[in-house]
Amino acid sequence: MPTILGQNQYGKAENRVVKITRDGDTHHIKDLNVSVALSGDMDDVHYSGSNANVLPTDTTKNTVFAFAKEHGIESAEQFGIHLARHFVSSQEPIHRARIRIEEYSWERIATSDGNSRFIGADEVRHSFARKGMETRVSQITYDGENWEVISGLKDLTVMNSTNSEFWGYVKDKYTTLKEAYDRILATDVSARWRYNWTSDEQHMPNWEKSYEQARKHMLHAFAETYSLSLQQTLYQMGSRIINSRSEIDEIRFSLPNNHHFLVDLEPFGLKNDTAEGAVYFAADRPYGLIEATVLRDGVEPKIPVDMTNL
Repeated sequence: MPTILGQNQYGKAENRVVKITRDGDTHHIKDLNVSVALSGDMDDVHYSGSNANVLPTDTTKNTVFAFAKEHGIESAEQFGIHLARHFVSSQEPIHRARIRIEEYSWERIATSDGNSRFIGADEVRHSFARKGMETRVSQITYDGENWEVISGLKDLTVMNSTNSEFWGYVKDKYTTLKEAYDRILATDVSARWRYNWTSDEQHMPNWEKSYEQARKHMLHAFAETYSLSLQQTLYQMGSRIINSRSEIDEIRFSLPNNHHFLVDLEPFGLKNDTAEGAVYFAADRPYGLIEATVLRDGVEPKIPVDMTNL
């Protein structure tokens, strides 16, 4: 045979599942986009077309929705763990399951005061608005013995309107950028962090609390770092998380530098000075792209350098 089969996987991608939990009149919502990828003893289906070892992708879709009802969705990570364990333990030909989840956040709509009654109710606890900020992401991988949980977020837009500089860089004949001693620092944070929980024998992290705390420390570091470069800020964000959260060993960032350039208003007789409050042009492209991994000392990196498909 002139060719052989290499790595392969299959599953059902982007299953949108919305789970409503009712606590009396107060409702809670979990909105997930779940992708399942399974691999194992699948040579025959590729070589001969035999489906004897194939669990239909439609079945994996049904499992996602059934598990949302049967087990609920405590967190994206916990839901992914339930799914991965089920696929590997219930199907002998399946040796490895990878579950990727995006979570879309909703916030409760604050209603008017009790004096303004609406269809007989003075308080509404079942109405939500989709948050326009980040998307939470998770990837859970299980091979029957070992777990790998990578969580994080993307599209979290942040800005410091001052306390950022950029100067002392290399200059050659093509350099036109002026040094900046008071600039805007803005980025869209994409971050993935890896947990050191790998076995059922270990104490499982509180996934919801861990995400909230990692996000909090990330934002605090961004806000509190007097930045001389976006690289410096990135390192401080990663260090703050690892030093504060013992369950996280590695974090990788991809940070576009969302440039804001001072507009030249001299032709109109106007001074555009940052000290007085300035007007900027927000350029969407091209942009600098700063990427790096921050690790706990002694830990080997495992998060892919290219996070495009993570």
